[in-house]
Amino acid sequence: MSAAVPARAWAVTAAGTAVNLCLGILYGWSVWKAALVPQDKALYGRPMTGLNEGWTYLDNVEGTVAYAVCGITFALFMIPGGRLQDRYGAKIGATLGGLFLAVGCILAGLMKSYTGLVVGFGVLGGIGMGLGYAAATPAAVKWFHSSRRGLVVGLVVAGYGAAAVYISPLADYLIRNYGLTGSFVGLGVFFAVVVVIAGQLLNPPPAGYVAPIPAHIVDGPKVAANDFRAKQMLATWQFYALVFLFIGSAQSGLLVIANAKPFLTDAAGKTGFFAENAWLLVTFIGVVNALGRVGTGRYSDRIGRLNAYALNGLVSAACLFAAPWVLAEKNVLLLFAIIGVMAWQYGGTLALLPAVTADYYGPKNMGLNYGLVFIGWGVAFFVPTLGGYIKETSGAWNGAFYLSGGLLVAAVAVSRAVRRPMLPENTGT
Repeated sequence: MSAAVPARAWAVTAAGTAVNLCLGILYGWSVWKAALVPQDKALYGRPMTGLNEGWTYLDNVEGTVAYAVCGITFALFMIPGGRLQDRYGAKIGATLGGLFLAVGCILAGLMKSYTGLVVGFGVLGGIGMGLGYAAATPAAVKWFHSSRRGLVVGLVVAGYGAAAVYISPLADYLIRNYGLTGSFVGLGVFFAVVVVIAGQLLNPPPAGYVAPIPAHIVDGPKVAANDFRAKQMLATWQFYALVFLFIGSAQSGLLVIANAKPFLTDAAGKTGFFAENAWLLVTFIGVVNALGRVGTGRYSDRIGRLNAYALNGLVSAACLFAAPWVLAEKNVLLLFAIIGVMAWQYGGTLALLPAVTADYYGPKNMGLNYGLVFIGWGVAFFVPTLGGYIKETSGAWNGAFYLSGGLLVAAVAVSRAVRRPMLPENTGT
């Protein structure tokens, strides 16, 4: 009979989820974008009044740049964040992550400018997210047997997706009552407190710890026989395939997350219940995104990581190709349905790719190794930025949806060819 998983393992998992619940402010960006980018193009570049006096309206492309810069910076800083986690543990990374994110949000609010958004939210916020996110998942994974890896990763990263559930309505409330500045500053202070405190609970397993094996394992995933160092991982073609899988799947979810409120406005109109409460779609995305991480992680433990990836990807691609028709039909119910599928697929990817990285390259160096694979997530931000340009020049989102769907189908095709790598000493070379 297997030993029970220690209570501390679940405490670390819960702390990692709490850290990600704050870092996930990125998924509420469309709420700020809706306040920064007016429906009337004549207002572009003009100063705001009232609670937002001192701010200037942005156009569609400018409204996505800080979001994209944040994502790219996030991905780049996963690499030093992963190295920091592997060498010194998760606490320091989580603490620095919370402080960088807080300072970035406060700076963005106080500068009241496009530059402030890019430097504060984009660069400093992205640094904070990279350092903090790199700390949370590896800290939890090391406590559990590989047969539970999908579930545990799903639970930790679900916090990042679920952040939109409370951040979107909270940000909407703060913007309406305290303005853009009040929303950024208030959330920045809150994040600093929560992330720093939760980060202190990210304890590593004691020396010599062996994760308990569940009593009943049903065809658990095959795992790496050895732990790859980063240099060894970079010498395998599978690493580059995983980066492409990240790009192909993440870009579709990021396109939707960045533009959720504009999509709903296009479908429901500029007035009425949904126009006044467009944050509901953002919150819905957050719920399904989080559920997709836990759900996909769970069934990937049974059917295989890349089988789950292909299943999610094909259904989501079909929804992307159908999205222009749904918007043209002004069908709000169908819009929620197809965006829900996209959010599930995107959330599932954030559970699958770290689990695949640990399966293929071992858990020992997962912080740095996954940080390198995560570069694909950062590159994926170019698609929503390009999508904003396509919308601005063509007046419709159709081209962005077709581009996104095509990339996702290509990624699913690549996933069918990926196989577990072997260290050189195990291949006879």
